Amino acid sequence: MMSLAGVYIEGTWQHGPQLLEVINPSNEQLLAQVAGGDGAAVARATQAAQDAFAGWSATRSAERAALLRVIADGVEARRERLVFLQASNNGKPLAEAQMDVDDVIATFRYYAELADTLDAGQDSAVLLPSDAFVARLRREPCGVVGLIVPWNFPMVTTAWKLAPALAAGCCVVLKPSEVTPLAELELASIIAECGLPDGVFNLVCGTGIAVGAALAADPRLAKVSFTGSNAVGVQVMQRAAETVKGVSLELGGKSSMLVLEAADLELAVELACMGGFFNAGQMCSATSRVLVAETLYPDFIARLKARAEAIQVGDPFAGESEMGALVNRLQYQRVQKHIAAGMEAGARLLCGGTRPSTLPCGYFISPTVFTDVPLDSALWREEIFGPVLCVRSVVSEAEAVALANDSEFGLVASVVSADHQAAERVANALQAGLVWINAPQVIFPQTAWGGYKQSSIGRELGPWGLSAFQEIKHVVSAL
Repeated sequence: MMSLAGVYIEGTWQHGPQLLEVINPSNEQLLAQVAGGDGAAVARATQAAQDAFAGWSATRSAERAALLRVIADGVEARRERLVFLQASNNGKPLAEAQMDVDDVIATFRYYAELADTLDAGQDSAVLLPSDAFVARLRREPCGVVGLIVPWNFPMVTTAWKLAPALAAGCCVVLKPSEVTPLAELELASIIAECGLPDGVFNLVCGTGIAVGAALAADPRLAKVSFTGSNAVGVQVMQRAAETVKGVSLELGGKSSMLVLEAADLELAVELACMGGFFNAGQMCSATSRVLVAETLYPDFIARLKARAEAIQVGDPFAGESEMGALVNRLQYQRVQKHIAAGMEAGARLLCGGTRPSTLPCGYFISPTVFTDVPLDSALWREEIFGPVLCVRSVVSEAEAVALANDSEFGLVASVVSADHQAAERVANALQAGLVWINAPQVIFPQTAWGGYKQSSIGRELGPWGLSAFQEIKHVVSAL
């Protein structure tokens, strides 16, 4: 068992007062103990970031780009170690953990490319209607920022926030999830060795109550960027409102996959399983509501049941495993309650719903599919964050779009159809920040991440992710 420092401030690793026990979800064994921080550690980290801000924000953007590339190279050099920690702490199969590490590398390299151009484009002329004045636009780093990241994609969500924040010239205090800190701590050790000036990057592990709340409320922060549940996102927003700081929120989803009449059924079934069971369904982008054209529905259901039952669930280090464990006992119990409540509400369980008989321990639930789900049930309307799909037939394209949009969320959606015109028409009608057509949930650093309605405030990735950490200043001069 490892015993790790959980606080990194101004270039120094420290043991904080909050002892965090890290569990392997695949076997329920203790992996490590992390000495996390508290509100006092947050205060010290924020002060260190504030002290470093003047120097870091004044560095040439090419220097910041070079350091981002050093981080990407460091992640690549420790790829095997990071994959091992990700699979051990999160329960992901190795293939998924490898994708996560590759995503981190790609994100840091993408923002290094953007940072290379920042100085040249920092000031730009503004066309005015008067010859008596001239004006220019400046883009400047917003200041010290707090980053609060979730447990379902450790390192990945961190990279999505940290890389653009550093590229913009901001200084950072990062709070990883207390549930999955191991890969994050390894990533932090890579960052600590990359040559960043002391205080630019700081980290405080700990619970949301002890660390997250203090970070969101700290008046020295210019902004807090949070990814997690809607309930906690509201609390973060309330804390941030007390000092009127900027807020970016990436929250929940209850997304839909629309299988249109011209769909390739084999492709549709495979995409439905990937959209619902990847990362054991623990993703805000899970397309857990599958809307199938009535003519295809009987065949689709039969194929989906067979494919779901064939998915290999088990130890992430077993080569045949396609789906791993839920992240901890609490999440396992929450998903079980959702399944039980769905059955009580009258939904029909097509397959799954229980622990695989071959796995006596670990937080495993078989891929689960429901049909005949009442539209007003929690199973249909609430984010479950587990391997649970709800399937429903629709008589028309219009009905499919209406049901997909009938949600308080609007993060992503997926459309399956060989009729490209129909697919594009439906994609345009969906109230979602990202729509895939005949594609798995591939995410590129160049495209924005975020959604409509209660799914998010702001966008991550792409140039929008960078601008989230910049302030806009106009300078107007009389001639």
